[in-house]
Amino acid sequence: MENNFQSTTDYVASDELLASVNVAIALQKPLLIKGEPGTGKTMLARAVANSLGKKLIIWNIKSTTKAQDGLYMYDTIQRLYDGQFGEEGVDDIARYIKLGKLGEAFEEDDQVVLLIDEIDKADLEFPNDLLWELDQMEFYIHETKRTVKAKHRPIVIITSNAEKELPDAFLRRCIFHYIEFPDKDLMEEIVKTHYPDVEENLLKNVMEVFYEIRSIRDIRKKPSTSELIDWINALQLNGIDPDTIKKALPFVGVVVKKDEDLETVKHYVH
Repeated sequence: MENNFQSTTDYVASDELLASVNVAIALQKPLLIKGEPGTGKTMLARAVANSLGKKLIIWNIKSTTKAQDGLYMYDTIQRLYDGQFGEEGVDDIARYIKLGKLGEAFEEDDQVVLLIDEIDKADLEFPNDLLWELDQMEFYIHETKRTVKAKHRPIVIITSNAEKELPDAFLRRCIFHYIEFPDKDLMEEIVKTHYPDVEENLLKNVMEVFYEIRSIRDIRKKPSTSELIDWINALQLNGIDPDTIKKALPFVGVVVKKDEDLETVKHYVH
């Protein structure tokens, strides 16, 4: 396989995730990644781009984002402004067409990785509005009567926090993978990619408390992988004695972000 994604020094992926990425690349289909926040969905796209030596283009989706935003924008305001002040070339509409992130990915001379991040933030029609462009890898600019065709089909990675159900027609076109929360062995590998010299006793005690917190039924916001990494960093920087972690819960606010969760954790962990 020409493009074969492997775990990198900065990103440790499970065998199942590696397989899903490489199948999506081979079949030239978008890869839809779901999982709870903080499981590395966005970082996956960066890792794929780094592993394959390709440029990464990120389209961050918001509640107000429309599919058109990813294709192109016609800046009528700027054209009107230029016309009022007698700017040259105002009749050339192409000057006022700005490509969106999908358009940029299509126009690149080399294959890129395109991340469509948090697609479930947009309205329900957003994914369906992209079906043609993702299938055909082209779109039409009405103002200039130009069709923009992808020079190379980008590797498309789409993330979702599962806030909304995505349309069936969209799901049929994707390879799907749910990133399970890492078990302790995989988590240890992930931590050591960030802190290869982490003291073993510190890691052991932090992991024990971290997974105990995640197991508490009444926790409203379970701490994520990124928060565990931040916690370990805080503990290391401040030279905290590993044997005091469970009793004192130093800097626990790095992993527990809600008042009611903090009280619950102090009750259960001590």
